[in-house]
Amino acid sequence: MATIAASHAQVQAHAFQTACRSRIRTALDRSRTQHRLSSSSSSSISPPGTRQNRASRLTPYTPPTFKPRHVASSPFNAHRTWRQASTSSSTSSSASPGTHRRAITVTSDDGRYNWSELSRGEKAARGTQQTFNFLLVSAGAVATLTVFYLLYTELFAPDSVTIQFNQAVSRIKAHPEARALLGPSSKIKAYGEPTSNKWARARPLAHNSEVDRFGTQHFRMHFNVEGPEGRGVVNVHMTKPRGGDVLEYEVLSLNVPGKQTVFVENREAERGVKGKVGKIFGVQWR
Repeated sequence: MATIAASHAQVQAHAFQTACRSRIRTALDRSRTQHRLSSSSSSSISPPGTRQNRASRLTPYTPPTFKPRHVASSPFNAHRTWRQASTSSSTSSSASPGTHRRAITVTSDDGRYNWSELSRGEKAARGTQQTFNFLLVSAGAVATLTVFYLLYTELFAPDSVTIQFNQAVSRIKAHPEARALLGPSSKIKAYGEPTSNKWARARPLAHNSEVDRFGTQHFRMHFNVEGPEGRGVVNVHMTKPRGGDVLEYEVLSLNVPGKQTVFVENREAERGVKGKVGKIFGVQWR
């Protein structure tokens, strides 16, 4: 039985191979026949070997065509398209004369439009803005002038407290009796009223200025001095007569506790001595 089955399978395989070979031969014969017919028809139109025959055998090159990709519509694309359209329309509208423009307000006016192009409300807004700017500039100018005036009167004017303080300190340091009580001039320090501030220059100076009934200006000041030998208080009294230009010393003294007062300037005492010398028996002799 096994031998019969094997022989039967071989017969079927041989029959299948024969059928395949016959189909292949038939296909080859058919293709050869078509090739002969095509070559014979081309040879009847133009003799073989001519330029026209060679050109007909060449296949012309056709470039590939690409189809545009379809973009799916989405809300984002629609919004972008709407923005582009609105931008182009606004640009064209702004470029064309006589179109609608933004209203002028106090905060948005930049001077782009002429006065004749503004409405009544826009003119009021521009006037308000310019008035505010003028007041702001005027306030800044007044503040600047005030600062310069204060700097001049406090630091640079001949009658300023700072200049009188520096001059009095220099006179005290130059006086030999003051140096004997305080110490070397290079180590003498002068400062204003005692405060909790450790910086001597930041301490305020006690001073006042007044004018008497004769028109004479009186300037009084006192400050503290300190040296390696001791410390004391300096008293200053200066006057400037009516029509005068500078202050003159009346009294410049140094008071050290436990020591005799040192007078650097004492015009009041000098005037008193001159008055006593000029009088004899109650009569003033000149």
